Formats: sequence, structure tokens, C-alpha cells
Amino acid sequence: MTVARYHRVSTDDQNPQRQLDATADYVAREFDGDAVEVYVDKSTGTDTARDDYQRLMRDVEAGEIDAVVVHEVSRVSRSIRDLSRTVDRLDDEGCALHIISEGIVVAPGEDDPYQRALLHLLGVFAELEADMSRKRVREGIAARQANEEYHHGPAPLGFEKDDGRLVEGADYDHVVSVLEMIQKDELSKRKGADELDTSRRTINRALDRAELYGL
Repeated sequence: MTVARYHRVSTDDQNPQRQLDATADYVAREFDGDAVEVYVDKSTGTDTARDDYQRLMRDVEAGEIDAVVVHEVSRVSRSIRDLSRTVDRLDDEGCALHIISEGIVVAPGEDDPYQRALLHLLGVFAELEADMSRKRVREGIAARQANEEYHHGPAPLGFEKDDGRLVEGADYDHVVSVLEMIQKDELSKRKGADELDTSRRTINRALDRAELYGL
């Protein structure tokens, strides 16, 4: 039997060690002696366009993985659609899904309505959190564009100006992830500034405009 441990963090500076320790302990306890493959992505979790996630699913569909272990639902996806598709793909290939934090095991071919309902509910809350964050961002952008100061100043960190309108830049998701970690004291402002190739002063200005980033 081969077990996959899947992990996701949002940036290069974010340490996946907590997830790695949690899945290692779980696998040692539940799958002692089985072969183990480790997958780690450094990407946001709002979609499944992630290198190691795609590699994991290819290995599952090749029949090389019998069970997937993750630390929590949001490590798989913050989209209920993508979460549901992942569970269905694993089930189709006879692969189990173990979610440690929520204590859920989705066994292939096992139709447990309680487990499915709980998993769906957790996915709904993860997506709701992401949707509420995006709504706060839209409201913050609207408020910013209504402010005369906006029209004469540079675009905020992670944004660009397009014909007088504020739009998300290519690195917007990365900026949000870094700012969120700084706000939670998981990353210093200095390291955050280095990660985004900017200054601590710019980081402070961005944090003062938290509504632009859904924080």
C-alpha cells in the first residue's frame, strides 16, 4: 500500500513543517510500514492549478496511490466545486482521503451520508470565507476609486491602473498571502518586504488599507 501526504502553503517563506509533522505522525500511527510519497505545493488554495496537486492526481489515476492524507480541508481547496471533484476522482480510482483536523476518512465505494455531508459543509465554509474576502476587496476597491487621492497616486501594492480603474495585478494573490501572514504574526514585515521585493513602508501602507486585500 502507498500513502500520499499532501501539503500546501501559500508562499516560499511560509513553513509547511506543521503540516508535515501532522501528516507524518498520522501516517506512522495509521499506516505503519506502508510506502509513503510526499507532495508539497507553495500556492494559494482557491483552485487546483498547483504542480504537486496535479502530480498527486496523476499518480492516483496511474494506480500508484492507495490513500491521500491532508492536514485540513482547506489544504485541498477552498472551492466546494474543486473539493467535490477531488473526492470524486479519488473515489473513482479506489483511493481513500484522510483529513486529519476534521477527523474525516472518505473510503472508496463507501457511501456514508454523514461523512459526505460534513465534508460538503466544511467545503462550503471554506468557499464562503474566500467569497467574503473577495467581496471585501471589491468594496475596498470601490471606496478607493471614489477617493480623489486615488486618482493622483500610484496603485497600491498588488494592483495596477487600467484606464483610470484599479485592477488586480498578476501578483495580487501572492501579495494577499504575504500580508495575511504578516497580520497573523507568522511572518515579519522585513521578510514580507523581501518576499514581495518592496519596502517595509509599502507593507505598512498596504496593511493600513486592509480592505483592499480582504484582511
